[in-house]
This record gives sequence, structure tokens and C-alpha cells, in this order.
Amino acid sequence: MNENIKKDHWEKVYQTKTPKEVSWTQEKPQTSLNLIHSCGLGKEASIIDIGGGDSHLVDFLLEEGYQNITVLDISAKALERAQQRLGVHAGKVTWIEADVTEFNPKETYDIWHDRAAFHFLTQQEQVQKYLQITKDNVTGYIILGTFSTNGPTKCSGLDIQQYDESSLDSLFQDSFEKLDCFTEDHTTPFNTIQNFIFCRFKKL
Repeated sequence: MNENIKKDHWEKVYQTKTPKEVSWTQEKPQTSLNLIHSCGLGKEASIIDIGGGDSHLVDFLLEEGYQNITVLDISAKALERAQQRLGVHAGKVTWIEADVTEFNPKETYDIWHDRAAFHFLTQQEQVQKYLQITKDNVTGYIILGTFSTNGPTKCSGLDIQQYDESSLDSLFQDSFEKLDCFTEDHTTPFNTIQNFIFCRFKKL
């Protein structure tokens, strides 16, 4: 899938579906928040949410007093929905409309958070670009949530790449130390179950 087709796909999703009509929606992303807290960094930590879309993670981070938050998504509509929801608080966040594999960061990040974006990279070239970007621009931690080997094989009509602890560790081990990994069931808004694996890595 070329970049324009991929972007068109996600723009259509966010233009035509409400949060209750997409599987990844969480009222409160507690697991992500717990993993961010476990890094032990202060409220000034630079945090980027990859594929954040209109996720509520940014809402809770702002509520907790985090001061340096970036949200990246390929869909302008997704970012617009999040900005509208946050209202005046949207100005406290850096918003980036980009495909993560084409992302050219202008700063480094203490925490790189990605729940349900990485598993859409099904081509080796895409994965290698992602690994290089994190190697070059993450100074602290990566928090990664993807579909596990017991999870779905498709999402939003697209093929995904499943992972387990060893396959994720092998990808990142040259630049990052694996701190913890665990699987977790996510209940979608329409009451189906998706099994995720979450791993936290620290820059070597």
C-alpha cells in the first residue's frame, strides 16, 4: 500500500466512524499510563504518542500535568477530532500529521509511546525505517503495544504483523534493553476481545 492510499484509508476511517465504531478506542488507556509512570520521569519529560489519532491518552497526560507532549498521526481528521475535544488545552500539545516511517523529528524524546500503530508496518523496509527513527531520536524509553500472536490478523480492513516477546526484543535489542513485556486482552467498544502484547524498552 503506497503512502497516499494509506493516508486516504485512515482519513476515511476518521471521517466516517465514531470512536465507538473503531476497535482501538479506550475510555481510559490505563495500561499505557501505568507504563509511562513506570519510567519514573518528571512532568517535563518529552513524550510522543505515535499513531495517537484521537486517543484519550493525551487528555490524561495533560490532566496529570505533563508539559511536553507530541501526538503524531497520519490522519489530519484524527488530529482535528482530538484538538476539538481538548479545546483550549490543544494548544499545550505539539501535533504532527505524518506517516511515522517518513517522520523526521526535530527533537529527541524521553518516551516514545505506540499502541496499535507499529503492527500496521507489514513490510521489512517500513520496520527498518521505524527502528532507525527510534534509534536516532529516542533517548529514554519505548512503550510498544501491538497485536500478539493470539490477537487479530487484520484491523480496519488492513493486514497487520503479529508479535511476541522474543520477536519484539530481537528487533530492538541492538539499541534498546527490554525491561518488561506482558500480554493483555483489550475489549473493543463492540465487545470483542483483542490480545495485545506490551513491551517497555530502555535506550542502551
